[in-house]
Amino acid sequence: MDAAAVIAFLAELPKLDRDIDDATRIDVLRTLEEVKAACAGVQARVTADLDASIRAARADREVPAAQRGRGIANQVALARRDSPFRGGRHLGMATALVHEMPCALALLERGVLSEWRATILVRETACLTREDRTALDYLLCADPATLDGLGDPAVCAKVRAAAAEVDAEAVVRRARKSVSDRRVTSRPAPDTMAYVSALLPVAQGVAVHATLARDADSILAAGDERTRSQIMADLLVSRVTGAPHTATAPPITVNLVISDRALLDRGSEPACVQGYGPVPAALAGHWINEAVEAAIDPGTGDEARVTLRRLYANPHSGALTATESQARCFPAGLARMIDLRDRTCRTPWCDAPIRHHDHIQPREYEGPTTAHNGAGLCAACNYAKQGAGWNAKPHQVPGGLHKIEIHTPTGHRYRSTAPPLPKPLPFREVQISSPVERILIEYLHAA
Repeated sequence: MDAAAVIAFLAELPKLDRDIDDATRIDVLRTLEEVKAACAGVQARVTADLDASIRAARADREVPAAQRGRGIANQVALARRDSPFRGGRHLGMATALVHEMPCALALLERGVLSEWRATILVRETACLTREDRTALDYLLCADPATLDGLGDPAVCAKVRAAAAEVDAEAVVRRARKSVSDRRVTSRPAPDTMAYVSALLPVAQGVAVHATLARDADSILAAGDERTRSQIMADLLVSRVTGAPHTATAPPITVNLVISDRALLDRGSEPACVQGYGPVPAALAGHWINEAVEAAIDPGTGDEARVTLRRLYANPHSGALTATESQARCFPAGLARMIDLRDRTCRTPWCDAPIRHHDHIQPREYEGPTTAHNGAGLCAACNYAKQGAGWNAKPHQVPGGLHKIEIHTPTGHRYRSTAPPLPKPLPFREVQISSPVERILIEYLHAA
């Protein structure tokens, strides 16, 4: 079967007969799930072949061994419309299955094993040698009945137990090494909330949760009207930021972009919180009003709590106005503007936080240090684009949104477009209802 046959198969799938009985529908659901798993198995083989081919070609060109794999995971991610992080996971899983775990791969291709459970098998055996991993693969996957009927936690527990039997020292070394992976991350949650997660050694993680729970129980017993979960969340915020035991915003810089009309003329266009995403204009306006009121209240002693900065956007496209610089590195002001324009890494499907500000057309090829030739990237994407065969160029028509065209070593092209700012619209007469609105209008209309 070639690529054309796969495309033809995809075209036929939506034509499945829907005039069937319920028992047949269940059979179709099971078969489609098996097809998904089989496709994942084929993807693994194709990915491993791509990795081997690129590495062999680079070896023929005498590329240093440490650089032969650069950018391969990024190409996989772009092809699968996924983030570079997931692209690396897809690549690692594919090479492990093809070269070290043939029994698991066979079950995946037959549709007996799901892609996620195959991922669990690869993940939980990563600490073993190649020989031990292959032996464990045969032990668990040679007979399809071994893992049949087990849920994800049960599969994970069974693999961990088997790995500990095969090489207990390797499992212990992995546990010790994993302490270095401790970190704190955040990601958006529904309804203008956010998830803040901490990956900690198990003893510390349990201690943190137990301490918050114990103290919340004490506060609750004293008659506090909040729920136990609310108290635990507020305690966490107060102990990390030093803020009072409330759910109000802590004293830390948060970049919020909102149009003048949405702020002062009750417009409905959403605002954008950098590092989070869109929030309702009314909620953003409430935050700003609270901050400005605190700043102008002489009794708070909090004059530096809010800083306003005007951004100029094209009224039709919402494109941010560029500034010019001849410096080698991106100055702080220009880097800040790129952050506000790009918001997250500009590689398609990445969305990771911006860590690097780099030239789209490299400096060594006379690429200027400008907003037009600058891009916000995560570290992984910035390093990947420095590999052989990668190049990019900026595109922007006057007044249009900033675009980047990325060319990969295989000749594929991907385009990234910066998100628009809230579009500035002409004001009708605005009725000033508070000192806060007067300050904001005077600032926005200042010369």
